[in-house]
Amino acid sequence: MRIRLSLLLVAAIVLACCRPSGGGHSLDVQVIVDGLEQSVSVTDALTVDQLLVYAQIELGPSDRISHPLVAQITDGMRLTIRRVREEEYCERQAIAYRRLVTPKESVSPGGKQLGQAGSVGVEEACYRVVLEDGEETRRELIAEPVVVTAPVDEIIYIGPEQSAEPIAIAGRLSYINHGDAWTVPGNSANKTPLTTGQNLDSLVFHQSENGAVLVFTSETDPADDFFNELWIVATDGRGEALRLTPSDVLFAQWRPRSSNTLAYSTGERIAGAAGWKALNNLWLMQIELESGRALAIEEALPESNGGFLGWWGTHFSWSPLGDRMAWVRPDGYGLVDFARRLSVTLGEYAVFPNGAASVWLSSISWSFDSSMLVSTVHGLPLGNEPAETSPIFDVSIASADGRFTALLQEEAGMWASPAFSPGIAIAGDDQKEGLLAWLQARDPRNSLSAEYDLVIADRDGSNQRHLFPPPDAPGVRTSDFGLAPVDFAWSPDARHIAVTYLGDIWLVDVRSGDAVQLTFDSGSSNPVWTG
Repeated sequence: MRIRLSLLLVAAIVLACCRPSGGGHSLDVQVIVDGLEQSVSVTDALTVDQLLVYAQIELGPSDRISHPLVAQITDGMRLTIRRVREEEYCERQAIAYRRLVTPKESVSPGGKQLGQAGSVGVEEACYRVVLEDGEETRRELIAEPVVVTAPVDEIIYIGPEQSAEPIAIAGRLSYINHGDAWTVPGNSANKTPLTTGQNLDSLVFHQSENGAVLVFTSETDPADDFFNELWIVATDGRGEALRLTPSDVLFAQWRPRSSNTLAYSTGERIAGAAGWKALNNLWLMQIELESGRALAIEEALPESNGGFLGWWGTHFSWSPLGDRMAWVRPDGYGLVDFARRLSVTLGEYAVFPNGAASVWLSSISWSFDSSMLVSTVHGLPLGNEPAETSPIFDVSIASADGRFTALLQEEAGMWASPAFSPGIAIAGDDQKEGLLAWLQARDPRNSLSAEYDLVIADRDGSNQRHLFPPPDAPGVRTSDFGLAPVDFAWSPDARHIAVTYLGDIWLVDVRSGDAVQLTFDSGSSNPVWTG
């Protein structure tokens, strides 16, 4: 009974402290909260906290109040409570697209052509927002904005203001310009497009010995089962391009001394950065040039793994007589034995894995008499580094019969791409001698992205001479990191070299070193020259 009376007494005391008593002077407090203003009158001196309890006003954990909770209330006090809350808020904004104006060879001087319609992109940014009484007072970015849809640049093509200086050239020079095939017969002023919107991928671009037909590969839609298609087009411009039977083609080349025989090698589409896996096979196909129909197909090499890192592929090259074929792989080079349907190795070196998406692969070139081969080889380490990581790449020559090999140029660079010239008649004599050209890296120990100079020499590497560009000008950079980059090509009479320089084709006179610019839109590559 005593315990119960004591509890009642305590409760009475608490209530007396928390509510005004019936007597005494009244204290009036104005309370502004939740958008309303109310008057609270009490007769006892209370703290702000006690007043809120009496008025049944609850404070949130982030709410702000104008007076400390422990402060004593006074008559006429204005007590302001601001409701504070945090929210996360995301908003999307438009990303403007750029308008790019660039020259293109196929547009007439002074003309314009829409190359690609522009579209606005979208990015999303998320914020932490602080609201006081429903009004935003602070906003903080939670993370960097995320691009939901990238903008697409508008591309306007205009005709180049410059034109090629007319100079006579031997045979027919062809090249890729903005994804289409172009050809130049006889004179530098005779530039002619052969395809429109064909989207050449540069894996295959080769011209027949007489210059009459081009073979090339075109990209397909990413949703297709194969990554490219094989096409031919007559260089006289009188017919449309014709699609051939093979697809997923990594190499194709016309056979010399034959008007309609093509060698090709294939792969298969896979997921990944490269997009293919090479099958390292070799097929010979006879074609009806008027229709593109395959007349006969013969397997010359069965599928294989292609050696170490052979998934990248094998590149081949016909001899000038069309009776033998050389090959290069990431780990060496050799010849195709057609009779036994196998590859014979002439030289080996350590592979150079050029990242997850590609592997370094050399080019290979025959001398005009088919007696020698020249190639870039991966050199020995400088020190104790693994052979695969050696920065050294040399120009090496080998006899086609396998009797000898020799280094012609040490530390030339990984994109040296040495190439023998066609034969040159000396002093009107029927005897012929050949020259050799390659790209020499300006920084040969960092040659992956180095600048290069075009040099020529006698076929044994002697009498080297810098040809192009001038020493004080930027160097040549490789224009294609595909299976067999083609950055320069000899003319059939060995008087000129066509070289890709700063995205354009230049014609360089071998004797004088004089250079004439052929294209003017920075969209050209892969020169081939025959006829």
